[in-house]
Amino acid sequence: MNKKNKKVNAAILIIGNEILSGRTQDKNVAFISNWLNSKCGILVKEVRIIPDVEKTIIDNILLLSKKFNYVFTTGGIGPTHDDITARSISKAFKVKYEFHKEAYEILEKYYGKKKFNDGRKKMAKLPKNSRLIYNPSSAAPGFIIKNVLSLPGVPSILVSMIENCKKYLIKGSRVHSKTLNLYTVESNISKKLGQIQKRFKNSVDIGSYPFFRLGKIGVAVVTRSTSLIKLKNINKDLLMLAKEKKIKILKI
Repeated sequence: MNKKNKKVNAAILIIGNEILSGRTQDKNVAFISNWLNSKCGILVKEVRIIPDVEKTIIDNILLLSKKFNYVFTTGGIGPTHDDITARSISKAFKVKYEFHKEAYEILEKYYGKKKFNDGRKKMAKLPKNSRLIYNPSSAAPGFIIKNVLSLPGVPSILVSMIENCKKYLIKGSRVHSKTLNLYTVESNISKKLGQIQKRFKNSVDIGSYPFFRLGKIGVAVVTRSTSLIKLKNINKDLLMLAKEKKIKILKI
């Protein structure tokens, strides 16, 4: 984690029919994205939700692992027949899908030999040469191979494991953000926002998001940058814009 790269990015691949069907609501994207930025300086640039289909998993793993510094997968590493993430990643990288010695020992110890059935043994089968992401909640580890980190889909278990990913990651520069809530409509400030964005195009991103609060329409103007100084400067311009147009600022 000592090496720094200002532009370190990641993709998140949510794997699971239960997410696509609407039966289960995903909670992992927001958590992983926030953790990566705040703790590691890594920006999530793409999120995909795909079914438990081997070819779909393989195609997405190959594409995203080439496009981004890291790929985080969630789901599909449990004991049932439709938990095929580890096997699919093995095929994607053309490595053997086999029992991982340490993972096997961890699970056998956790469940005991008598209760260590075939389903539980399946969770110890990983792509060859994988390194473990330890699980303090339910023992079954996640794994990393190349630049792909595979985690469980259960949010509480994922949260308990996430810090164990840090040792495998190269740290980037944290992106800071500031929000200015204005009582106005987007069309009233869109032209000026575009001009301000052009002046800071390589250093600050501006986003505008309408809201309805306390019976009034407003716009949340969100600025993001790795530079606190540039973030401060752009917000001076935004405050000046609000003053010139006599727009009320909502303080929360």
